[in-house]
Amino acid sequence: MISDHNNVLKMSPVGKLMPKEEVLEVSKDKSNLKIGVPREVSGHEHRIALVPQAVAVLVANGHEVMIEAGAGESAFFSDEKYADAGAHIHYSKEDVYKADLILKIAPPEPGEIDLLKGRQTVISALNLTGQNESYFRKMIGRKMTAIAFEYIMDKTDAYPLRRLMSEIVGSTAVLIAAEYLSKPGYGKGCLLGGVTGITPTEVVILGAGTVGEYAVRAAQGLGASVKVFDNSIYRLRRLQNNLNARVYTSIIQPKVLQETLKRADVVIGAIYSEEGRTPVVVSEEMVRQMKPGAVIVDVSIDQGGCCETSEATNHLNPVFKKYDVTHYCVPNIASRVPRTASYAISNYITSILLRIGEEGGLENLLRLDKGVRQGVYVLNGIITKKIISDTFALPYRDIELLMAAFH
Repeated sequence: MISDHNNVLKMSPVGKLMPKEEVLEVSKDKSNLKIGVPREVSGHEHRIALVPQAVAVLVANGHEVMIEAGAGESAFFSDEKYADAGAHIHYSKEDVYKADLILKIAPPEPGEIDLLKGRQTVISALNLTGQNESYFRKMIGRKMTAIAFEYIMDKTDAYPLRRLMSEIVGSTAVLIAAEYLSKPGYGKGCLLGGVTGITPTEVVILGAGTVGEYAVRAAQGLGASVKVFDNSIYRLRRLQNNLNARVYTSIIQPKVLQETLKRADVVIGAIYSEEGRTPVVVSEEMVRQMKPGAVIVDVSIDQGGCCETSEATNHLNPVFKKYDVTHYCVPNIASRVPRTASYAISNYITSILLRIGEEGGLENLLRLDKGVRQGVYVLNGIITKKIISDTFALPYRDIELLMAAFH
């Protein structure tokens, strides 16, 4: 970007002097975005996609941010804070949905899609398992572009926002288990961890991915005895290396797991499936043989759960007991710590918004950034994720071919 108006000549890519007028002709035009952040309609979602500090950065870069009144309250961000950062506060959801780009946490509800004026962009989660064919047909009808932030990749082909949320969920799952383990009527009145002269709490973690790793860190930090099970030797070895410490690990062998669960005070289910339902590795009989007052936190519940006795709950009624074992099965655990999770999401999304502006619009950024392209599942009303097409028998076009056609 050229900012020195006193310079008449600039260097060309081949090193020759060229008039500044020619440089301006080939330079990119920055795009000023109009961003809408509506209040989440789900009573169980407390996060917000932009925090006030991020709004201040966007406004300073020439973008307009429209916040629905009360959108940040559940994450402890007041309307006043957003107004001070330069956002326009709107009391009408319809007004917010007039923005060119809508930011949400939860996927837009069908009624929210109806509020779109057409050919707008929505960035949110996808949560494919909770959708149906008519939902995507609505999106197609609005000719909208939809980007799922959990599918956006970085230069190493990893999913940075998914990892951020997994770090938060892993740590939070252990704190939740500690709360219920100590609570009369749910646990045994035990402190999760260990103190001098007393046998430490036994924590079993199923899954050695990012959630499992951060659950191990939290449990060990509290002084618990931790055992990790996973079907991948590679993931178990990577876990050992990341922790830089020895921890009990084992392949998931039913008999070994059953004997371990009999002694467990806490079980964290953190098994992730790339496609489809999470495999059930803890049978109902295994749960039946666990200690009375033990606690299961099944983080895998958003993919069906890795325990046979798990049933999805919510933040209002998060637990139930079966065979005298307390089950916590809330799908969006990160929403339990909405302020921390909002900062994590906002920091990542803001950098993408700034790049959209710098590149002159979303279409330009999608041409340049394969990682962001991977997050797109609807482009101008065209389904671009094959898994959606296969699941709901909808027409599909490869986004790489679509982008090539735009050149």
